[in-house]
Amino acid sequence: MSGRRGGLGRGLEALIPTGSGSALLQIPVDRIRPNPHQPRSRFDEESIAALAESIAEIGLLQPVVVKEAEDGGYVLVAGERRWRAARRAGLAEIPALVRSGDDRAALTEALVENLQREDLSPLEEAAAYRQLLDDFGMTHEEIGARVGKSRSSITNTLRLLQLPAVIQGMVDRGELSAGHAKALLGLDDHRYAEHVARRAVAEGWSVRQVEEAVRARKGKVAPPRAKVKEVRPVEIIELEQRLSDRLGTRVRIDYRNRKGKVEISFGSLDDLERIYRRFFAE
Repeated sequence: MSGRRGGLGRGLEALIPTGSGSALLQIPVDRIRPNPHQPRSRFDEESIAALAESIAEIGLLQPVVVKEAEDGGYVLVAGERRWRAARRAGLAEIPALVRSGDDRAALTEALVENLQREDLSPLEEAAAYRQLLDDFGMTHEEIGARVGKSRSSITNTLRLLQLPAVIQGMVDRGELSAGHAKALLGLDDHRYAEHVARRAVAEGWSVRQVEEAVRARKGKVAPPRAKVKEVRPVEIIELEQRLSDRLGTRVRIDYRNRKGKVEISFGSLDDLERIYRRFFAE
């Protein structure tokens, strides 16, 4: 990688909680090994490959959490997906929080404090949200309450991590704003999204111009025919919201004639496994 700061967030020092017995170090990837008690046995290879591309482009934005092993190595406490992706990206060493205690609450609080800083890039913010979801089991709603933002704001920021690595790099370098990037999320064709992003950078497009390019690609949609708006029961809407908050993802309940179905959205196999674990968290 170039003169990039190695993926460390500008406010990363806040991740080290005073008195928690944790230290932030750069540790060789081959000195870290998975936790043998890791409940997750399968990892989405496509998701890891995408993360590896992002790491190769902009570095590892959030550290893994490890404990020292008796043989002088380190055992992962949290962040195995990031560790696997870093290995695939060819990183020799990665940032890691070395825990000597078990104060998980202190680490969570420190990460939340880090998010309240104003000098984090949009991608560093998104990566920190992802860490709170994956490593500490928080929901979108809980994160929003802790950092003073709406659940939809948390969800939209997390979507930046779905962008191709090339576009993430443009955002990280300040060539594209978060607004430009969020507009590009409307394109399913990643190659075309990269094409639009490059033109936006080269020609100095505004966010509105990017949005217009996305709409033009998707084509004009005929206005829907007028129809009577469906009135959904208040109880169903409230239950739908509670399930969404609990699972940290969009939930849709289709209820008609005293029966129906529940649709739960997920972004990857890792995300599906996270949702599965939420059902049995209690």
